[in-house]
Amino acid sequence: MNTPTETNPSDRRAIPIDTLPLACHEAAPVPGHAPSLLPDGHDLRLVWNDEFDGDALDTSKWGYRTNFWGRRAHWFAMPEDGAVEVRDSLCRLKLLKKPDGQFVSPQLQTGELLWDIPHVENPTGFWPLPKREPPKFTHRYGYYECRCRLQRMPGWWSAFWMQTPMQGCCHDPRFAGIEHDIMESFDPGEVIVASFHLNGYGAEYRNFHIPAVYDEEPKFNGKANLAVDTDGFHTFGMLWEPDGYSIFVDGRLRGRNDKAVSQVPEFLLISTEAKWYRNDHMTGKGVPELEAAAAAGDAFEVDFVRVFDLPSPL
Repeated sequence: MNTPTETNPSDRRAIPIDTLPLACHEAAPVPGHAPSLLPDGHDLRLVWNDEFDGDALDTSKWGYRTNFWGRRAHWFAMPEDGAVEVRDSLCRLKLLKKPDGQFVSPQLQTGELLWDIPHVENPTGFWPLPKREPPKFTHRYGYYECRCRLQRMPGWWSAFWMQTPMQGCCHDPRFAGIEHDIMESFDPGEVIVASFHLNGYGAEYRNFHIPAVYDEEPKFNGKANLAVDTDGFHTFGMLWEPDGYSIFVDGRLRGRNDKAVSQVPEFLLISTEAKWYRNDHMTGKGVPELEAAAAAGDAFEVDFVRVFDLPSPL
């Protein structure tokens, strides 16, 4: 995922959603729940979904991201922290302050990659890795959709995205896959460009974006971002086809790109993070934004996540 950068709010020129062209139609794949907004001209079939109808997270569908290269990640909420709440057909991902002053927030995923390996105290042997969990759900080629209400307070961000278990295993995205950041909101009321990351996250890392203006203008200061309200729900989707990706917001086409198309199954994530976690500055001391968001009970609320299959390519 991207690391947010600080920009002067007065420099921001985020684009209103209603300036994008309408490109979807309503469909009701799950009776009694909000409709999907499906891209026009495609034969799509629902193959996986979570409407969060129960009173607890469905652990047959979701797991928690808790580790980072063999150690417990101090910035991720653990299952016992109570940072995920399911009620009223919503999944609420919350920012919490722990008794030691550390802020945590949850990342939920339907699979895992190599950096998710759990900690081993004294690794030995030729392959010193612990047992890996099998994926709960992976898929390729289709439409990936999330209806959600974004966080309302600054200091932390929300995302709907995808990764592959083979992330970075080689430099050919057809076999290694790439990271798909379908929606990221680093600041309340603003959704950045959709970001795609390949070749792992090391010296040979590369990326591209939808819309591509972000590539051409590094100091864009939000000109390609979308302005959204934080009171209502919004629907974010990605159409992943063998020849490219298309991004949709509230049934409107945000853009398309045919670079570096993954040809391997990938898993889903809905997640939150505090902006300062990468430099360990998340204890609340000197971070009043996190203090305020946690005290107010701010949350990233997900109404549903749905995956639709495309007809198999010839």
